[in-house]
Amino acid sequence: MIKKVLIANRGEIAVRIIRTCQDLNIKTVAIYSEADRDALHVQLSDEAYCLGPASSQESYLRQDVIVHLALQTNCDAIHPGYGFLSENDQFALICEQVGIKFIGPSSAAIRSMGVKDEAKQIMKNSNVPVVLGSDGLTTTLDEAIEIAEQIGYPLIIKATAGGGGKGIRLVYEKDQLVDQFKSAQNEASSVFANSGVYIEKYIEQFRHIEVQIAADQYGNTVHLGERDCTTQRRMQKLIEEAPSSVIDDQLRDELGKAAVRAAKAVHYVGVGTVEFIYDSIKKEFYFMEMNTRIQVEHTITEEVTGVDLVELQFRIANGEPLPFKQEEIQWTGWAIECRINAEDPLQNFMPNPGTISFAHLPAGPHVRVDSAIYTGYTIPPYYDSMIAKVIVRGSDRNDAIQKMRRALNEMKIEGIPTTKDFLQYALQFEEFQKGDFTSNLYSSMIEGFSDLK
Repeated sequence: MIKKVLIANRGEIAVRIIRTCQDLNIKTVAIYSEADRDALHVQLSDEAYCLGPASSQESYLRQDVIVHLALQTNCDAIHPGYGFLSENDQFALICEQVGIKFIGPSSAAIRSMGVKDEAKQIMKNSNVPVVLGSDGLTTTLDEAIEIAEQIGYPLIIKATAGGGGKGIRLVYEKDQLVDQFKSAQNEASSVFANSGVYIEKYIEQFRHIEVQIAADQYGNTVHLGERDCTTQRRMQKLIEEAPSSVIDDQLRDELGKAAVRAAKAVHYVGVGTVEFIYDSIKKEFYFMEMNTRIQVEHTITEEVTGVDLVELQFRIANGEPLPFKQEEIQWTGWAIECRINAEDPLQNFMPNPGTISFAHLPAGPHVRVDSAIYTGYTIPPYYDSMIAKVIVRGSDRNDAIQKMRRALNEMKIEGIPTTKDFLQYALQFEEFQKGDFTSNLYSSMIEGFSDLK
């Protein structure tokens, strides 16, 4: 049984994990960089240790130091949260080798899903629909040109080791291919130390649908429904909701079964997410990738199912069987999450770290805020700009939208610009309110918001 865990992360997800650990009577060890000395997760944990300077490479990504600290402090497990080392198969392997439980899937499963072109082939073999594109990596420009002629434009170039919208380029015509192909390779090499890319047909009018799955050590795998993450800016999610306004019961069942097949194909154990592109015109879905970790937006699945997904991660890691069967999972109401970033929407969403002079987070019926900020907290410039997640649950989609409008109106963050006002505007946008939109929604939103301001 896990009695003590090192949390290899920071910010709101570290705080979220600490709270679940407290509920389960599990002791917590926090790590932090010099820039995070006053961070909330440091204050809430039972123990906390500084790993080094602000740079992630010198702190949160120091695999050997983190594992050594876990051993020194007698931790049974490490929870990686999301980002940083959460999908690093080598880190998971080190944990396995020294006898520390990695709160996540096996290193082999992470490796299988982490190399995107290989994951795509596994999905093909498992009868999970995939987008038309290259078979394996596209290594030369000549290959890229040949594939483009076969599948047509527009197309998308993706880093095989990618994530977070990095190493991705859209190509609408032949004249752009040379520059964009090289650009994608260069960014992939710089960010992921892996220049491998592959090519897919780009579906312009799509919904981004992801399915939450959970699997135990005994071969039981279930899905917990879908989340709609279509409201994005440059492949960075802004608003997520569960369920999706375009998914009916039959399609939900098909998506769920495909996600379960995907998980079983790599002998997945733990909590994870299978992401799909849903073609709104053809009414077809295609595998995009699998995230072998807890998602930022796991909260809305928790709200509509009543399942604590972080607690479930711990129970699975403890060797417990899933506490429910597929037919026992029910979805109630509608949940929406808005990501609040320290960014200025009127300055091309430029990150704006700094000191929060005043913070009031919303509360009240059916409102939840996952955050690590407080009045007087200084947001460091070295990490992701998300500072809070506002989550609401309503009886239906309209009720959830109204509750989110109330919550955002109540939220007060002073001293830095945030995306709150833009999100308030987005919730009132006609296309969003109707639920009838695709991946190009942001372009219309930001134009109207800029004119309004």
